[in-house]
Amino acid sequence: MTLPVFVLNTATCVTFFAGFALGFGYFAVLRRTVDLYVAGNDRLVPAILTLGRLAAAILFLVIAARSGTLPLLASFMGFLLARGLALRTLRRAT
Repeated sequence: MTLPVFVLNTATCVTFFAGFALGFGYFAVLRRTVDLYVAGNDRLVPAILTLGRLAAAILFLVIAARSGTLPLLASFMGFLLARGLALRTLRRAT
């Protein structure tokens, strides 16, 4: 049984924006982790942030993969778009 085109398009759009939101949060936490490492005060908090960041990305992408190929690709594209936005923002700030 196949799903109607509307349902597939809606799922693709939802996973794209969810991937973008995850990517935006991922790179914001990455920036915070780098700032904490550079400060050199404590190593436990940056390590926990790194593990949490990786676990969230893996969990999200596994759920997207179980939804199908198109939602997985859409979520990864959203994640990469957030990466590009984070890099552009960082380059303009420096």
